[in-house]
Amino acid sequence: MARELIKGNTAVAEAALRAGLEAYFGYPITPQTELLEHLSARMPELNRAFVQAESELGAINMVYGAACTGKRVMSSSSSPGVSLMMEGISYIAGTELPAVIVDVVRGGPGLGNIAPAQGDYNQIVHGGGHGDYHLLVLAPASVQEAVDLTVLAFDLAEKYRIVVCVLMDGSLGQMMEPAELPPFMPLKTDIPDWAVAGIPGRKKNILTSINLDPPAQEVTNLRLMTRWQEIEANEVRFKEYFMDDAEYAVVGFGTAGRVALSAVREAREQGIKIGLLRPITVAPFPVKKIEELTSKVKAFLVVEMNSGMMLEDVRLAVSNRKPIEFFGRMGGVVPYPDEVLDAIHRLVEGQLTLEGHPRDRWLSFMREKIG
Repeated sequence: MARELIKGNTAVAEAALRAGLEAYFGYPITPQTELLEHLSARMPELNRAFVQAESELGAINMVYGAACTGKRVMSSSSSPGVSLMMEGISYIAGTELPAVIVDVVRGGPGLGNIAPAQGDYNQIVHGGGHGDYHLLVLAPASVQEAVDLTVLAFDLAEKYRIVVCVLMDGSLGQMMEPAELPPFMPLKTDIPDWAVAGIPGRKKNILTSINLDPPAQEVTNLRLMTRWQEIEANEVRFKEYFMDDAEYAVVGFGTAGRVALSAVREAREQGIKIGLLRPITVAPFPVKKIEELTSKVKAFLVVEMNSGMMLEDVRLAVSNRKPIEFFGRMGGVVPYPDEVLDAIHRLVEGQLTLEGHPRDRWLSFMREKIG
């Protein structure tokens, strides 16, 4: 199919439709509202279920109920709205149901602002709801990648009976880029054995996340963890740029990774042997790849649009074997490529050290930079 100029939010909505989305439940919040608006028109046209709920709490519990039927279901929101959904997401995870959530991240904490950020990393990647569970989290860096990962999200959700989150920031939701949308997939006609379907004569299925017997709950938790091990073994995704001969590595996801790539290209033109690792699955995190890089590069630079949340996952993977530096912008501020390039120069020309926390050095720099 031909590419078309399309806004990120709209592209994700249309990709979900074409991937077989049968029911959507959501509530408007900037900067993801265009996603909901697009589906509010398109879902009725296709005779599919669309409900604007009374709140994010209502929306996620509608997702919970619809997911029990084995249909392809989804919700979307932005940071404060996703916070309200966390209890319901934990219930869906505990009931072992497939569902897709799109989080178009904005500046925070609190109501914050409607500018792009990556401050939801800990909430999404490390399971902001209660209990022992994981989300499978996909982080696109372009509108095309958002389209492709939205389609993939539904497949992975069903394959592993897990909640999959497409984690993108407000700039990606709002930007317009050429993208190729997938063809329409036929809607599913089969009903999973585990689903509730109201079919006469069929074995009754009871789907719930409540388990009052602690040993039985532990068995459920072990099953979830075993499934997560399978996901870690088979579903880690990332992209590498200029890493073949790199002496230094930048790590960044989503828009921050995209900005970092521009800086890496400029640094290469200046003769600096540096590359970029851009995680696409931030959960599961590409730990083994980073472990591998510790034997090849002199140091790492982590770039994020938050205060250094993915930084902690990189630090765990590097395990104090190589120096790490950090550069981030917060509160809805998107870093410029020149800022990341300056950070690359500080990394290459500075005093590399394993001592101290890279966040402390970054904070000192930022206090001098912006006061």
